[in-house]
Amino acid sequence: MERKKPIKRHKALQPLSRQHHFGLLFSWKIRKGLSKNIAVERLQEYTKWFYQKEIKPHFNDEEKYLFPILDEDNELIVRALKEHGRLKSLFNYEENPLKSLTQLEEELVAHIRFEERVLFNEIQKVATEAQLQKIDEIHSNLEKSPVYHDPFWEK
Repeated sequence: MERKKPIKRHKALQPLSRQHHFGLLFSWKIRKGLSKNIAVERLQEYTKWFYQKEIKPHFNDEEKYLFPILDEDNELIVRALKEHGRLKSLFNYEENPLKSLTQLEEELVAHIRFEERVLFNEIQKVATEAQLQKIDEIHSNLEKSPVYHDPFWEK
């Protein structure tokens, strides 16, 4: 069986990739909470917190600074923006919380995999050094994820 080589990410994109890692951890925590029958209200509270602290600013940064490197009608950008819209809806959907939490964690993982394996690679290929430098300046302080007060996934 052939092992895949890790993707070599440009230094300017590494903080955004680290945020993707936090998104994957979020999905893992939601799965863990669901498997341990944690109260849906606690999971929803965490989801709202994560959306405000991580996802909303991350999507904004991608849409404002990263996506414009490719044409707005580029199929990868169109797909990413559509997925951002869908994920925003799932983060804020409250009518069927169990179903939306399950969909959210699954779709977030798929979206992150798409951005990391496809979209970021394409952006990295076509971005100028000046564009990457600008992204690096803007995102150089994105290292740490905030700590949530209720570690339900550990119980």
